[in-house]
Amino acid sequence: MSDETYMKLALEYAEKGCGWVNPNPMVGAVVVKDGRVIGTGWHRRYGELHAERNALASCTEPPQGATLYVTLEPCCHYGKTPPCTDAILESGIHRVVVGSVDPNPLVAGKGIRILRQRGIEVAEGVLGDACTGINEVFFHFIRTRMPYVVMKYAMTMDGKIATCSGQSKWITGETARRRTQEDRHRYSGIMVGIGTVLTDDPLLTCRLPDGRNPVRIVCDSRLRTPLNAQIVRITGEAPTILVTCSRDEALAYPYRDAGCEVLTLPAKDGHVDLRALMTALGKKGIDSVLLEGGGALNWSALQSGIVNKVQAYVAPKLFGGINAKSPVAGMGVESPEQAFRLASPQVTRLGEDILLESEVLSCSQES
Repeated sequence: MSDETYMKLALEYAEKGCGWVNPNPMVGAVVVKDGRVIGTGWHRRYGELHAERNALASCTEPPQGATLYVTLEPCCHYGKTPPCTDAILESGIHRVVVGSVDPNPLVAGKGIRILRQRGIEVAEGVLGDACTGINEVFFHFIRTRMPYVVMKYAMTMDGKIATCSGQSKWITGETARRRTQEDRHRYSGIMVGIGTVLTDDPLLTCRLPDGRNPVRIVCDSRLRTPLNAQIVRITGEAPTILVTCSRDEALAYPYRDAGCEVLTLPAKDGHVDLRALMTALGKKGIDSVLLEGGGALNWSALQSGIVNKVQAYVAPKLFGGINAKSPVAGMGVESPEQAFRLASPQVTRLGEDILLESEVLSCSQES
């Protein structure tokens, strides 16, 4: 079989780490000897052994003379675990096939160089786009130290996220809603505005039986979140961060007493400075945020330039209504030339609904 075939298998193993390895990358590895797969592995959880070491440990026979396929360049530095280059050199592997180069400045080609200097044949870029694509969050975070932000919303075919009375459950079907739960597992944090909390009283947890709850982040400039809100009452099940501009400790105390973190940041135009918030979240190791807010927060996020991807779930329904809400509110742009530009969307059919996903090409209207 070809290098591409084995790398595709390694990618399948890499995906098994989804949601568990953040802020590390998802990585898969396969050991092949004489045309036979003798070992497989993936990075299972943050802080645990990397994919290469797991694959080598699983080998059903000695790996001397074998080829190692790995979706991301092997690390060459001491972090939570020892360098994978050491394990490869000790194993007797004679060839390594790499999907994408690690953008981490501690690696960034050094791992490949070490292997070559020690006489190991290295091939690069096999299924490179796919190997880079599964780690779009990691690549963004390691380069910027700010979370990768996905703005997600569900709307009807006439662009409404709620009826004229404010009702929104449910716009999309079960298949699309399950995909949302998968993304709550995939991304480290989930963020809404105070308006969503006051209107919907959401849990913001992952409903998958084997899923991981994201860190719940609420932009609440004046600390108006009700103390009996679900995100406050069940903060033991999932961490909750209330982000405010208020410096009134008397207001903050009841939330802290309930187990929430209260993060005070500077205001911008009377609201939380979202760029300052992303910097603060990055320092906490939160590498990605699923933005599930309403139109006001979506507009602020776009204006501040923090949105990296847009996910639009479109249902074959029409709500109508001049006062029915749309996914992006605010003042809006004055002319088509000022539009936020998106890349050509990836289209996924989810039951009767459609998911459109686009990278944001121009993400700020600010000077």
